[in-house]
Amino acid sequence: MYQRILVPIDGSSTSSRGLEEAIQLAKLTGGRLRLAHVIDELSFALSMDAYAGLAGNWLEELRGNAAKLLEAARAKAAEADVQADTVLLDRFKGTVHEQIAAEAEASKADLIVIGTHGRRGIGRWVMGSSAEHILRTAPVPVLLVRAPESARNEHERFTLPGGELASQ
Repeated sequence: MYQRILVPIDGSSTSSRGLEEAIQLAKLTGGRLRLAHVIDELSFALSMDAYAGLAGNWLEELRGNAAKLLEAARAKAAEADVQADTVLLDRFKGTVHEQIAAEAEASKADLIVIGTHGRRGIGRWVMGSSAEHILRTAPVPVLLVRAPESARNEHERFTLPGGELASQ
């Protein structure tokens, strides 16, 4: 039961909450985690916009930050004696939810665990929901983990390459 658990992470508190639940579940089932981070066209475009006019390789910056994020998540799992490997999905082959669904199939995942803001109404309509899209397209069961109250009530801030913060 749930031996191969796929955990999409993006560095947000919502994502961290999903990771915590996935670690607990893996401990209970004796499973292992596959931690995944997606660099999609939107992430790339936002980083380019944030650094307009500056020289540099934006994709390499995003990849470097993603590698740090994945390693920190892997270390957190290791602290709990849970085996985890990582994958960076950075080939721009579809949307975030399409890439996560494809990774679930490729890795033969039994379950996807993902954090969600739990937005409703106009906030959900305006912001969209990667978690909802993953839920609808996933080839395996999906466990949605509600965000901490603080993440539901305010926009979260994400670190862009170079350490700058951007609201999302």
